[in-house]
Amino acid sequence: MMYRAINPSTGEALKEYPLHGVAEVEGFLEESFAAWQSWRGVQAEARARLLIRLAELLERDKNRLAQLMCDEMGKVLREGVSEAEKCAKVCRYYAENGAAFLEPRSIQTEAAKSYVAYRPLGPVLAVMPWNFPFWQVFRFGAPALMAGNTILLKHAENVPGCAEAIAALVEEAGFPDGVMQNLRISHEQAAKVIADSRVRGVTLTGSTKAGRTVAETAARNLKKTVLELGGSDPYLILDDAPLAQTVEACVTSRLLNAGQSCIAAKRFIVTGKIYDAFTEAFTKAMQAKVMGDPRNESTDFGPQARHDLRDALHAQVQEIIRKGAKVLLGCEMPAGAGAFYPASVLAEVKPGMPAFDEELFGPVAAVIRAKDTEQAVQLANQTSFGLGAAVFTADAAFGEKLAADGLHAGSCFVNDFVRSDPRLPFGGIRESGYGRELSLWGIHEFVNVKTVYVK
Repeated sequence: MMYRAINPSTGEALKEYPLHGVAEVEGFLEESFAAWQSWRGVQAEARARLLIRLAELLERDKNRLAQLMCDEMGKVLREGVSEAEKCAKVCRYYAENGAAFLEPRSIQTEAAKSYVAYRPLGPVLAVMPWNFPFWQVFRFGAPALMAGNTILLKHAENVPGCAEAIAALVEEAGFPDGVMQNLRISHEQAAKVIADSRVRGVTLTGSTKAGRTVAETAARNLKKTVLELGGSDPYLILDDAPLAQTVEACVTSRLLNAGQSCIAAKRFIVTGKIYDAFTEAFTKAMQAKVMGDPRNESTDFGPQARHDLRDALHAQVQEIIRKGAKVLLGCEMPAGAGAFYPASVLAEVKPGMPAFDEELFGPVAAVIRAKDTEQAVQLANQTSFGLGAAVFTADAAFGEKLAADGLHAGSCFVNDFVRSDPRLPFGGIRESGYGRELSLWGIHEFVNVKTVYVK
C-alpha cells in the first residue's frame, strides 16, 4: 500500500510513498515515548528558541513550501505562501507566550501552598487533513511542542510530500530526535496507534465521519481527544448591511482555498430588503473570479484537491438542483484535465437540500432568503454543525449581540469573514467537534492540569 501524490491540476502522478510496516511503527512509538521522557524536562526558554528557529525556516522556505502545496493539492501559490507565513506566526506566538501560559496558577486555600501546575501528557497522535497541509499541523503542533509533548503525525494520504517537509523542518530546527515522527499508516494501523498505551492523546481535523471514528476508538482506550470537524457556516446579511464590503468578504470566504475550508462561508442567509441587491452583486463578483492554473498570478482559485472530491461535490449540486434550487452561476462540470469546479451560486436554497443540511466542500455558494432578522437567526442555527458564523450589519452593536448570544457556533464574526488567529481560541460545537486549538486554551488541551497541595 502507498500514499500517492497526484497533481490535481493535471492528474499527473508525482510520487509514491510506501506505508510504514508494523516494526517501523513500533520503533516510532518507542522513540516518541522515549523522546517525551527527556523533552518534558527541557526548560520553556529552550523550547521557545527552537520554535523561533522553526519559524525562521518556514519563512526562508515559504516559496518552496507553497509550490509543494500547489503540486499536491492545488493551492494557489500566493495562498501557499500566506499559509507558510501563518505557520511561522503561530510558532512565534507560542515561543513568546507559551511559558506564561504554562506558569503555575496559585489558588488560595487552607493549605500552606496550593496551586495548579501544567504538565505535558506525552505522545499525541495528530490525524491531519490535506486542505491546509501545513497550517493544520502547526496549529496543533506549535502549542503541543511548547507544552513538552511529542507528536506522531498521520497526515492525509494525498499530501505525503508536505508531511515529509514538515518533519524535515522540525529536524533542521534542532528539535531532539523523536520529538516529531511522520507516520505513513493506514486507518487500521492508526486505530492500533491510538490504542497503544504510550499514546496519551489524539487530535483530528477532518470530516464529522472521521471524527466519530477516531473519537470512538479513543474513548474505548480512555484517550483525550480534540476534534475540529466540518462546518456549514451561515453568514447573515441583514437589511442594513454595507453592500460592497459585505460582498467582498463573502466572496473571499467562499472561494478561499477553492472553497475547501471548514470555516468557509457556505450558507448566505439574506433578509428581504437586501436580498435582490446582494444576490445580484454577489453573483457578479463570484463570476469575475478566475479559475485556472494555481501557479499563475492571475488565478484566483485552482482545482479541487482530488478528482473524487470534485465528483462528489457535483453530485451534491445536482441533487440540490433536482430539489428546486435556482442556478445563478456555474454548477457545470468543466471539460478537460484537472479536478476543476467553477465558482457557483445557487439561490432559493431551503432546508432539506444538501446545500442547507450538508457541508459543500468547494466553490459553491447557497443563497437563502429570510423574511427578517429573527428568521435569519433561526435558519442559521438550523444545522447540525457549529464551527463558524458571521453577521453583516451597519449596527455593529446589534451585530455583536447576535454574534455573542444569538448564533450557535465556536467563532462568530461581525462584518468580517471567519478565520483562525493564534491569539484566539478556535474550535466548534455539535457535529463540528469539541475542544479548542490556539491561544491559551489550545496549549492547555494536552496537558495534565495538576493540583498541588502542600499542608
